[in-house]
Amino acid sequence: MQTNTFSINRMRRRVIVNQVFKYIFIFSMSLALLALALLIYRILNQGLGSLNIDFLRQFPAPYPEKAGLFAGIMGSLYLMFLIAPISITIGVSTALYLEEYAAKNKFTRFIQINVQNLAGVPSIVFGLLGLTFFVYLFSLGYTLIAGALTMSLLILPVIVVASQEAIRAVPEDIRAASIAMGATKWQTIWRIVLPASIPGILTGSILALSRAIGETAPLIIVGAAAAIYTIPDSLTSKYTAMPIQIYNWTTRPQEEWQYLAGAGIIVLLIILLLMNSIAIWIRNKFQSRY
Repeated sequence: MQTNTFSINRMRRRVIVNQVFKYIFIFSMSLALLALALLIYRILNQGLGSLNIDFLRQFPAPYPEKAGLFAGIMGSLYLMFLIAPISITIGVSTALYLEEYAAKNKFTRFIQINVQNLAGVPSIVFGLLGLTFFVYLFSLGYTLIAGALTMSLLILPVIVVASQEAIRAVPEDIRAASIAMGATKWQTIWRIVLPASIPGILTGSILALSRAIGETAPLIIVGAAAAIYTIPDSLTSKYTAMPIQIYNWTTRPQEEWQYLAGAGIIVLLIILLLMNSIAIWIRNKFQSRY
């Protein structure tokens, strides 16, 4: 009888604790959503009035009524065209080696732990790394290729981890069946493992690229221009990016520049939402393939 009473009391305490934490989580989520809603309202209220076609096709100017985001948009696109092949190629190759070829020993586990830790390192650290190696050591200067290589380093750990998870999710039976049919290890990887893991790899890569397109600190460190009146025409050209222009506008005291910054943030948010939506669509479409 006492045991039953004790069990009932313990169950009641668990139910009460569960309800308390449930309401704590609901309250925390509500605060986060409220802050996000206020932030979006402030941005829309400031930026919608300045968002028009002239704003999208004009270069920076000394006067807010003539300033535009065109150089930043083109600079960000050029960066993405360079960052994507560099980071995805190296990231997926690293993940394939760690999952398919590397021996499962302490050294491999040490590498994997450090790759996962690098995914959480502050972005400004990668900016300092890029400044040291690409700008000074390799003498690339404050150029487009130096910025692209630095941003590739920033998102590389994220792509490696996402690609590892996608490759690991491919059932071992499929690999064994391919080997049993006479395929080599590389043929199995190329024809079976990679096609099956591409949805997860693409999802992680797109989310990593969406992080890169919104970063400011590394680009400031490696010398992205705050205002530039041309678009890059080579890998060694000067460049700017949307976050850099937005940051430059927010530092100016005149209220008109704040409205331009709000309009720039809206454009950047639209691009980020599109990239994240594509990643979610890919995940939902192919996640039940196996």
